[in-house]
Amino acid sequence: MSPPSPRILMTTDAVGGVWTFAADLAQALCRSGCEVRLVTMGPPPCAEQLAQLIGIDGLTIDITDLRLEWMDLQGADSSRASEALLKIEDEFEPDIVHLNGFREARFPFSAPVLVTAHSCVASWWQACRAHIPLDPEWRPYIENVAAGLDSCAAWVAPTLAYRAWLEAFYQPRSMGHRIYNGCDVSREQKRKQPFILAAGRLWDEAKNLRALGVVAPELGWPVRVAGPTHAPDRGSEARSRSVELLGRISHAHMIALMQEASIFVSPARYEPFGLTVLEAARCGCALVLSDIPTLRELWDGAALFVDSEDTRALSETLLRLCKDETLRRALQYAAHRQSTRYSIVEMADAYRALYDTLRLPQRSIAKFHSPRLMELSA
Repeated sequence: MSPPSPRILMTTDAVGGVWTFAADLAQALCRSGCEVRLVTMGPPPCAEQLAQLIGIDGLTIDITDLRLEWMDLQGADSSRASEALLKIEDEFEPDIVHLNGFREARFPFSAPVLVTAHSCVASWWQACRAHIPLDPEWRPYIENVAAGLDSCAAWVAPTLAYRAWLEAFYQPRSMGHRIYNGCDVSREQKRKQPFILAAGRLWDEAKNLRALGVVAPELGWPVRVAGPTHAPDRGSEARSRSVELLGRISHAHMIALMQEASIFVSPARYEPFGLTVLEAARCGCALVLSDIPTLRELWDGAALFVDSEDTRALSETLLRLCKDETLRRALQYAAHRQSTRYSIVEMADAYRALYDTLRLPQRSIAKFHSPRLMELSA
């Protein structure tokens, strides 16, 4: 007999892909009979983000002003965060605490704690600034990540490649699980238009979108980039003469552009998963991606890959795809077909299986052999 549906206390931030992941997972869990208490940390979610969660049976949202761990390097907000989250746990009495961050796993929760590792500063730094030693101010953050991975009952990475990196760098006490993120965007039968689309924070070295400004004049097709143009430190606004900067747009607008774009390009130096790539593939875009282990794991055989630092190869690959309609259509089909492997239902089912494992008496966990979890831990 299956255990009753669990009550999940889940943390999230409202910045980028973590919100998309948490909102999609929370909705899917509630549809399967779970109760979810979603607690936001960091900058509050906008009206559009909250609108998608209104009226979901079993879902409650707490909006806090607790600081995200990477914005609180010295831990000044740690005690307040512990007090607030433990109070919510005491009120809600969850079966599982699912954290989308690391530091909070050290807090003395009563329920088993699961951490999903979406990203970390050390892996970002190694991918983007390997030639520069990590700034000592990040040492407390690194220690908190390591302590969080050691403290939780289980942890998850969205790809095998990123799981391997975390295990090699932090050497946690337990091996992580791999659960792919999911997406349920539906492809619309729109005629593809001759333009190239990209997305991301222009100031983020990991996204490497400045490379598109170098190659765009050679392509003959418009290159459109969606995403914030101002860095968090309120520096000067990014500008480009060769790339059409769309700025911050709604998720609905982004999906509409993906439905029309012929090609989606991501020259990222660092991408633990890449939800925007998945959404673009689901919308039938041909993919041109940087050849990094995580993206190769997800899209091998369904995309063209280039070295993230080789702008000549990026230009030649995009130009070839713009000119070759047969190749472009074949890649659009392949990307969409591969994208169907990564669904929200599959993601939610995998997390439910892991939740059920963590709810077993501790002595029984080692004897529990779920086929799904055996696959996830492979």
